[in-house]
Amino acid sequence: MATDTLLYIIIAGIIALSLALFQYIYKTKKTSRLYIILAFFRFLSIFAILLLLINPKFEQTSFYNEKPNLIVAVDNSESVSYLNQESKVDDLLNGLRSNETLSERFNIEYYSFGNEMNQSDSLSFNESQSNLSTTFNRLSEVYEGSISPVLFITDGNQTYGNDYEFAAKRYKDPIYPVVLGDTVQYADLKIQQLNVNKYAYLKNKFPTEVIAVYNGEEPITTEFRIRSGSATVFSKNLQFNKDNTSQIITANLPANRVGVRTYVAELVPLQNEKNKINNAKNFAVEVIDQKTNVAVVSDISHPDLGALKKSIEHNEQRQADIIKPNDFLRSADNYQMVILYQPNNAFRQVFDVIDQLKLNSFIITGTKTNWSLINGIQSNYLQEITSQSESFQPTLNINYSTFIVEDLGFDDYPPLDSEFGELRFSIPFETILYKTINGNNTNEPLLATFESNQKREAILFGEGIWKWRAQDYINNNSFEDFDDFLGKLIQYLGSDQKRSRLNVDYESFYNGNDNVIISAQYFNKNYEFDSGKNLNITLKNKADNATSTIPFILKNNSYEVDLSGISSGEYSFTVSVNDENISRSGSINILDYNVEQQFLNANVTKLRRVATNSDGQSYFIDNTSQLANDLLSDKRFSIIQKSNKNIVPLIDFKYLLALIAISLALEWFMRKYNGLI
Repeated sequence: MATDTLLYIIIAGIIALSLALFQYIYKTKKTSRLYIILAFFRFLSIFAILLLLINPKFEQTSFYNEKPNLIVAVDNSESVSYLNQESKVDDLLNGLRSNETLSERFNIEYYSFGNEMNQSDSLSFNESQSNLSTTFNRLSEVYEGSISPVLFITDGNQTYGNDYEFAAKRYKDPIYPVVLGDTVQYADLKIQQLNVNKYAYLKNKFPTEVIAVYNGEEPITTEFRIRSGSATVFSKNLQFNKDNTSQIITANLPANRVGVRTYVAELVPLQNEKNKINNAKNFAVEVIDQKTNVAVVSDISHPDLGALKKSIEHNEQRQADIIKPNDFLRSADNYQMVILYQPNNAFRQVFDVIDQLKLNSFIITGTKTNWSLINGIQSNYLQEITSQSESFQPTLNINYSTFIVEDLGFDDYPPLDSEFGELRFSIPFETILYKTINGNNTNEPLLATFESNQKREAILFGEGIWKWRAQDYINNNSFEDFDDFLGKLIQYLGSDQKRSRLNVDYESFYNGNDNVIISAQYFNKNYEFDSGKNLNITLKNKADNATSTIPFILKNNSYEVDLSGISSGEYSFTVSVNDENISRSGSINILDYNVEQQFLNANVTKLRRVATNSDGQSYFIDNTSQLANDLLSDKRFSIIQKSNKNIVPLIDFKYLLALIAISLALEWFMRKYNGLI
């Protein structure tokens, strides 16, 4: 309590006592017991009221014990069951749950991980992928600032994601890996990596690169071959020994037929090889008969140009060239579509050539755009010229019907800079993204598509699209979502297909461990997205003609069905709408490949490094008897007594108000009883 507050309390006590004595002793000239008691009650009332006015603050201290957390993270992927470790994991977890001393010392939290990390101790060992790095990223967020050692029960084999060894370095508490799997080294051949382009062009050859690895001591000879169906299209004899443990094989395979071609790359197994599954890998290549060449025409330098080129060439079917207007005039016949970036006076002849060749175009405007030229050279839309710029953020139009557009979180994307002023279209158009200012939708298009004079066109009213691509990487650690979004727009501009009320988005083939997601959008007769319909997909296995019908689920502004987990093979499908005579058909190919079955041993070396770098300790699943005792005896994980201090003002004490009421009531009652009122 502050010194000045204490002084005020003393003064309040003197004032209260003086008033009480003045009223009942000095003024009445009586010192009987009754008047002394009445003076006492008056003193209490006045003093308590003055205390409320002063309102001193008191410090309250409470003590509590804080137990450290013990995080038990268990690998729930298929590799654990493939290595026959399920029962050992269950025994270890049951031992942890039944250890009362451990429960008294720690707050034990159980997590499982595979594709993602979940707070659960229910294990199925059926996850198709292992992303170990996400475990430490999530735990770092949840348990930051607390004592939380991790019991990391895994084989240490990761199939995708960032390297978990580096992710573990960012975790501030000790990590105790429990190693699952066989540590005995067997002679083993495997295809470590296969590199091939997803697309090839008709009558060309496409390169296929394979890294073959041998683990063993004895010299061996084997054959590597690539098969398509029953035909061997490439073969090569390989020799390995303890010093020569890997080889890179490059094969140039012919692309003679349009469509999806499947292949098997395989190493002939050793006679007593234990794991033969990792000797082969399936892959597929889609052969197409042409490549889309895109001209990005610009008379200025801008970071948008590089972002556009990167996004377009994310799809190997496309190539983008950044060229000047004069260069385009000399080579216009080489391109199937054109992106006009911030047109100025140098673009006048470019517009003429585009009209002559009937090329589809995508115009991107900004602060350096010559709107007088654009307004005068076409009549589809008119932009008011104010010579002032404005920043516009995007908002997705969920009723856009021309092709499927996923919401990338556009509302949080950075604004684009463009001309301020009214925009008027004179022809029908469809808005993909609306302009918003300070969260208010202006109902004016930021990105729109339309068709005119047998041409497809798109226009983006803003520069700075490179920021959107960067934002996508910040959100997802990948440019893929933004590149796919732009790729769909480029695909629309490069296609002559008519608009449909039912659009289906899918890949021609999927690797065995990929998520097999098919999306669809259905629009009513006014081409407005209809979220109230029931869509189904009928899937037919071409090998045995078995069919199954699966409903779509509504997700944001599209319908979606997850076919992950279906067996490998070729399938035809039909997407239909209940109560509507509308359907779309296609085919997909699921490649036979299980990445979780490619491992023969636990990754002991890396798990030990994780333990060492975090000041933890590693254990093998067959030797965990000392694990609990080691955790209990570690002084870093002691229960900590903490205190919590609260500053409480006197006005919060209800007892003081009760004291004032009681003292005043008793004073009144005694005066009334003795005839003083």
